[in-house]
Amino acid sequence: MSDTRTETDSLGEVQVPADALWGAQTQRAIENFPVSGQPLPPAFIAAVAQIKRAAAEANTSLGLLDNHLRDAIVDACQALIAGGHADQFPVDRYQTGSGTSTNMNVNEVIAALARAQGVEVHPNDHVNMSQSSNDVIPTAIHVSSVMAVKERLVPALTHLCGVIYERESLFSGQVKTGRTHLMDAMPVTLGQELRTWREQLLATQRRLETAADELLAVPQGGTAVGSGVNALPEFADQFVRFLKANTGHDFSSLEHKFVGQSAVDGPVALSSQLRGLAIVLTKIANDLRWMNSGPIHGLAEISLPALQPGSSIMPGKVNPVIPESVAMVGAQVMGLDSAVAIAGQSGNFQLNVMLPLVAGNLLDMVSLLGNASTLLADKALRDFTVNADTLDAGVGRNPVLVTALNPEIGYGPAADIAKEAYRTGRPVIDVAEERSGLSRSRLEALMDPLKLTRGGID
Repeated sequence: MSDTRTETDSLGEVQVPADALWGAQTQRAIENFPVSGQPLPPAFIAAVAQIKRAAAEANTSLGLLDNHLRDAIVDACQALIAGGHADQFPVDRYQTGSGTSTNMNVNEVIAALARAQGVEVHPNDHVNMSQSSNDVIPTAIHVSSVMAVKERLVPALTHLCGVIYERESLFSGQVKTGRTHLMDAMPVTLGQELRTWREQLLATQRRLETAADELLAVPQGGTAVGSGVNALPEFADQFVRFLKANTGHDFSSLEHKFVGQSAVDGPVALSSQLRGLAIVLTKIANDLRWMNSGPIHGLAEISLPALQPGSSIMPGKVNPVIPESVAMVGAQVMGLDSAVAIAGQSGNFQLNVMLPLVAGNLLDMVSLLGNASTLLADKALRDFTVNADTLDAGVGRNPVLVTALNPEIGYGPAADIAKEAYRTGRPVIDVAEERSGLSRSRLEALMDPLKLTRGGID
């Protein structure tokens, strides 16, 4: 038996693998775009299938598609949404800028699955009815991004914040030396430091959710250029009605669909917020690396879990591998965001022509950030231990504590006390007792490290 079959499209005959569900247009794309070997993510294919299902249901409700055709299309779409036939979507993400190749790939696979059930479904006339690649792919960017953020990334951030909250309450009384410019500063508690990370993450999560909510308005129904040619005026509203019911997300129809097809402003805004999360995670990762540094000649304030040997040549060395992994994720996400920003400039008149890049990058960013957040929570923050003796000793030796004396003796005399403590290596409270004119008990009250973490003036 032959290992290929002959398929035909408007350009002529094409040889397609005999067991492939795709057809001629997909095969041409496979041959035309041997670029990266990276197809668009499964979540994007599932979003396109959601669109095909909702479109079939909308077309049937408007009297344009027979019930038996709708049912066959819906059944095929459900198989794809559930993750079936994942190997049938090999088109490279660096393809035609509209994503037409992926749209037709999905159309052809759905039609083949329907035909396997004995229903003659055409990929263009039935599966693609009332649609164009030019509104399907932008809508799929919205749908896949909304679902990925809300169903994958937000839960991961919620989990990360929960782990941090548990640790910050545990260490609310653990005083440590604060640092500005990487130099000793006034004391803080480890709980305050952890809460700072959590507050950053919560604020970032709110911004992400706002950006994702902006993508709930989809341009489906705009068809080729945004005007809605070959689709009934009622199609868009019917489409989102079914899309909402099928996905559980509050999608709506973009009023001026041209803007969702000629530009990707909403996805670019989401990308920038994903970059913002990458920056926050990198800050946390770097702080953890510094706090864990040593253990002899670093800060050695905490000890991260020992997960693997750290060196192929230095026995006993253990490295902060999870923060390093998270920092690399941060760098990659920032790079992907830059590519999305460049892609956002490629809206030529009525169509952006870097849609597959935007789609792939957004989903890659969400996946990377979700995984990194979970790793950071479960393999670094949940189980690190505190080197309390190191923290306590460092706070007690810190000459910057004289800052608390400013209201009583003035900045200049306090600076002289700090310089003397630095020069001699003596405890700052001993020098202050000699030079300030204040009693030991008063100095102890003024320079109590835990009290100083609460601010105010004594």
